[in-house]
Amino acid sequence: MHLLRQIVCNRRAATHFGKYVRNFVSSTNVRLSAEPLVAPVPDGADAPPNPKLQKIVSDIAALNLLEVSELSTLLKKTLNLPDAPVVAYGAAAGGPVAQTPEEEEASAGPAVIQTLFKVKLNSFDESKKIVLIKELKSLCEGMNLVQAKKFIEAAPAFVKEDLSKEEAETLKAALEKVGAVVEIV
Repeated sequence: MHLLRQIVCNRRAATHFGKYVRNFVSSTNVRLSAEPLVAPVPDGADAPPNPKLQKIVSDIAALNLLEVSELSTLLKKTLNLPDAPVVAYGAAAGGPVAQTPEEEEASAGPAVIQTLFKVKLNSFDESKKIVLIKELKSLCEGMNLVQAKKFIEAAPAFVKEDLSKEEAETLKAALEKVGAVVEIV
């Protein structure tokens, strides 16, 4: 405190101290903000929007769709952001809403039409086993008698898969003619 009184009283020291402060401020790269300080917002009140952010938002809103896409890829690249999956609008709103059976049928759309079928050998007549083995060998390419016998004994099994409706019906008819119990799945 005593030193402060001496500086104030001594005019020569005061001018010397003032020069020291002016030289210090001019030698440092201290830049004072041109924007005035804003008082904090009280609790419960909305904060006024930041003018800098408002300008950015208005600039983005003025962009066309291609420019927005370019901006998005540039931001992802600059900020090292991964590609995030797009979430459908309202997906986070909550669980599914219960529907009536009529609404479920209407929202389900058209029924799925099956175009590929499988022929399944469920069982066979033991008295016609040899005839069935020969028929199966002739109907399935690349199958010999031993393979056909093992296949029949392993029933129930799929004879052929990914067949059209007509092919499945003819195969079923041929196998039923020789004593097999066959179904189309």
